[in-house]
Amino acid sequence: MSLTLKPGILLVSSAYPDPPFELADGSENGFDIDLMRALAAHLGLQLQRQRYLADNFDGIFDGLKNRACDAVISGTTITPDRSAIVQFSEPYLEFNQGVAVNHERLPRVSSESDLRGLTAGIQAGNTSDFVARRWVAAGIIAGIRYYPYDGIQTALNDLEAGTIGLVIKLFPVISWLTKSRPKLTVSMQVPTHENLGIAFAKDNPDLCDAVNGALHVLHNNGEFDKLRARWFAT
Repeated sequence: MSLTLKPGILLVSSAYPDPPFELADGSENGFDIDLMRALAAHLGLQLQRQRYLADNFDGIFDGLKNRACDAVISGTTITPDRSAIVQFSEPYLEFNQGVAVNHERLPRVSSESDLRGLTAGIQAGNTSDFVARRWVAAGIIAGIRYYPYDGIQTALNDLEAGTIGLVIKLFPVISWLTKSRPKLTVSMQVPTHENLGIAFAKDNPDLCDAVNGALHVLHNNGEFDKLRARWFAT
């Protein structure tokens, strides 16, 4: 019996752009892409990618339940809610959330207390929402403005314009997205220690096990470390 929906094909869904995990439209570059290409090759499968298009990121997992894809990889944080509906591979990376501000308007942001009264921009379905809601409840920020998942550039435009005060997103992603915007800087990290994993349908444990085995091989032969060094600054 085939591990995948189409024999010989590993159909993977991702939401992008989400650099350095997945780059812009039409690009075949990014850490997650390179990782899945290596994993597919080890399993004797051909990688086929599909783009997830919807406002809320958490809807990406419906493709597994509906048998529209074999796996989801998109810099995806393993959470209890997500783990209730899909199964995850062993964690392959860990990152914190990053906070971007307009340093021309806020030149000295280094702690939560410097964010009081501001509105945070958040992508719908992103785990940065956990941080933002906690800060609202604690009175640290004034509110949250939600953007569709593919609206991250709009959020950064609003941050440059001063209509929001900060954008929260996984640290390597927000760092990448702001490096071409001189008005913006990633002023701090929030120690969320998020483990990233590859998601699979609950009823396909064999594929998850096979990918975990391939991940072990990539760790042991040094290929994983080479990919990480290529895409993430130390």
